[in-house]
Amino acid sequence: MPKMPGLEDLMKAGVHFGHRRSKWHPKMEPFIFTEKNDIHIINLEKTQTQLEKALGFLTQTVAAGGTVLFLGTKKQAQDIVKEGAIACNMPYIVYRWLGGTMTNANSVLGLVKKYRKLKEDKASGALKKFTKKEQLNMDREIIRLDTIVGGLENMDKLPQVVVIVDIKTEKTALNEAIRKEIPVVAVCDTNVNPELVDYPVPANDDATSSIKMIVNLMVEAVKEGQQKKGDPVAQPKAPVVEKKQVSE
Repeated sequence: MPKMPGLEDLMKAGVHFGHRRSKWHPKMEPFIFTEKNDIHIINLEKTQTQLEKALGFLTQTVAAGGTVLFLGTKKQAQDIVKEGAIACNMPYIVYRWLGGTMTNANSVLGLVKKYRKLKEDKASGALKKFTKKEQLNMDREIIRLDTIVGGLENMDKLPQVVVIVDIKTEKTALNEAIRKEIPVVAVCDTNVNPELVDYPVPANDDATSSIKMIVNLMVEAVKEGQQKKGDPVAQPKAPVVEKKQVSE
């Protein structure tokens, strides 16, 4: 288990700052400590508790051979999510969620296969047999596919877990995960419904420092699971959560 940050560390990272009271979601009430200057303050002790559960689940899942998909397309999360996923050799999406990534996986995985083949052919020099115009078109296609499915290059099946930064921004992805019954670990700010998530981590999902702290801990949990891979660890199960289609 990665070392849990103390309350002071969480505060320094701005994890405790929620949204304005007018934007809150009532389901987040159990995770709210107080209100200051019309801003909700997240209960960091609850953050620690939820974070511990989420990290344990990630470690167990990876140790049992599972794949974790990291998702964060909002500007302040993109680099953090990408770097973290690459560091633990897991798939990621940071530019745009392609509708059907999970509900129409065969089609998306087909694009991944095409992307891999084009890159391999370019690296081996196999594209040199084509005209310059054809090579240029193929280079453009590689660039296009890199934006769409570049982070999924090593993924050949649906992930066992999806880690999401801001489920409000990633509403479509969350909805697909719910439909495919894929467990979700997510950073949940005070403006979302945490009951849609299997492992909600109440935290500021706007501040770069907060996102970085939470995502990096999740990356460390994945790495720990990779080190334990092969041990007789039972496949973890997500808690029973009454989920609904995202409509907010």
